[in-house]
Amino acid sequence: MVGAQAISQSEVRCKVSMNQIQPAAPRETVQVQFADRVFSGPVGAPLAAFVQIAFPDQVPPIMAAFVDGELEELRYQVRRDIQVELIDTTLNDGMRIYQRSLCFVLIVAIHELYPQAKVLIDHSVALGGFYCQIRHHEPLTPEQVGQVQRRMREIIVSDEPITKERLSRLDALALFASQGYEDKVHLLESSRTDEVSVYALRGIRDYFYGYMAPSTGALRWFDLEPYDGGIILRLPNRTNPTELPQARDYPKLMQVFRQHGHWMSLLQMSDIGALNRAVSEGRILEAILVSEALHEKNISDIADSVLAHRHKDRPADSVRLILIAGPSASGKTTFSRRLAIQLMVNGLRPLAIGLDDYFVDRELTPRDANGDYDFEAFEAIDTALFNAHLTALLAGQEVLLRRFDFKEGKGVPGSKVRLESDDVLIIEGIHGLNPSLVSSIPEACVFRIYVSALTQLNIDHHNRVPTTDTRLIRRTVRDAQYRGYSAKDTIDRWESVRRGEERNIFPYQENADVMFNSALPYELAVLKPFIEPLLLRVPRGTLASVEARRLLAFLRWVHPCEPTLVPDNSILREFIGGSILRGFELEGRV
Repeated sequence: MVGAQAISQSEVRCKVSMNQIQPAAPRETVQVQFADRVFSGPVGAPLAAFVQIAFPDQVPPIMAAFVDGELEELRYQVRRDIQVELIDTTLNDGMRIYQRSLCFVLIVAIHELYPQAKVLIDHSVALGGFYCQIRHHEPLTPEQVGQVQRRMREIIVSDEPITKERLSRLDALALFASQGYEDKVHLLESSRTDEVSVYALRGIRDYFYGYMAPSTGALRWFDLEPYDGGIILRLPNRTNPTELPQARDYPKLMQVFRQHGHWMSLLQMSDIGALNRAVSEGRILEAILVSEALHEKNISDIADSVLAHRHKDRPADSVRLILIAGPSASGKTTFSRRLAIQLMVNGLRPLAIGLDDYFVDRELTPRDANGDYDFEAFEAIDTALFNAHLTALLAGQEVLLRRFDFKEGKGVPGSKVRLESDDVLIIEGIHGLNPSLVSSIPEACVFRIYVSALTQLNIDHHNRVPTTDTRLIRRTVRDAQYRGYSAKDTIDRWESVRRGEERNIFPYQENADVMFNSALPYELAVLKPFIEPLLLRVPRGTLASVEARRLLAFLRWVHPCEPTLVPDNSILREFIGGSILRGFELEGRV
């Protein structure tokens, strides 16, 4: 090795002439290398200036950049030569910045027009957007909503700067107390942070836990409409970042959000600051027990609803088939088993059939755009055989079910089952709400349930925690616990999982007869000790590390809770382990 090193150094000396090495003054310029071009500018210039010159009026708009593998805002000051990968609103990180920045514009516009009003960015709405409540003010009339929208557009057209500063915790407390932001005051009082990033727009200063746009000019695509006493800020999505989806009403989903608000009022738990106070004051056990009791009551009510749709004198009009669908990490397995128990209490005998057992043979499986097998495609299910078996079972015939051998990639014979008059089938799968799945079964015999973590405690009134993040945290913990996957593995797969959900689940959610909200208001406190070590092990410089650091950024606000307080039949046990229901199976009669 010594000789090889000497040869290498000798070769260098031969190739580099000594007069090529000479003293130099410190450079006054830096270079920014994009994918196809290189630009130079003064040391300390913001990255936004380089982007504006290189990509003027870029559509879809550029919101941030990866700088040598790290996510940075466009206000990032360039002090050395860098390689840059641009992030526009077709990417998750870019769309989050776009949405967050538009929320700030909304907050500023309402403050300027109605200084006493306080904005609560409450929850997301289907197909893109947020439902917002207006506190300390009468509900805005349609005319007033129009005024707010016009003020927002004025702020955007004038391309107002959004600046950033770091404040000490004490200074931030004083600032937010003076502005009447009690939610932020409570959050900071319960935190251990030393400094806080504060953004400013037109003299309004606020805290946001994620990155923001450097100015308002790119935030052109939005709409504002009154809804249910509040307003909906309609936003584009990543698929069509310069178009707004067609407005649709989702009454069942909105009812879940209203119910959640009532529950949180009962628990006195409006945000993460309130959760932290419950942990520090020793009231978290009460919150856990009440939350779990509300879950159990909801499941019991669903079982009662199934029973109400059973008619002994009209078997053809009786519910015999329960379809359960929902996105990844919603707790569908635990929900299905707890529902089965409640059905037994009502005198019904449930039998579970796995939709995955009806995959077509591997060579018939459709492929995605990358040429990989698309197991989430509707065409991956042998719906003809599935419907034939269901029809025979509902007619009281004995059926040899199918079982899918994942190792061999083909269907093989399963067990023989039949249904009696008091039996019901429970089928869980991503296509459960798609009407085409059971096209041969009379609608009166089918009861559909949508299960998802539909709500989440927000950090404060202006900082949402997306329910997608809750599910990603759940799945990461579960994958590490039961499947041996690292956090990087799970995060790398997550985008593909989301695409499947957006295609196969979300468009059909309003087809459900009932919705079950599997979110638990205390769960982030329990999940934090499980997820943080997993996220900290994600290698830096990877795309997964950007997502891991984003999750860690908001989890730092959460106080941890002892997991031993979680009941052993909780949906949360499906992810952290220790579920008493893990070995509970529903078998049919032979």
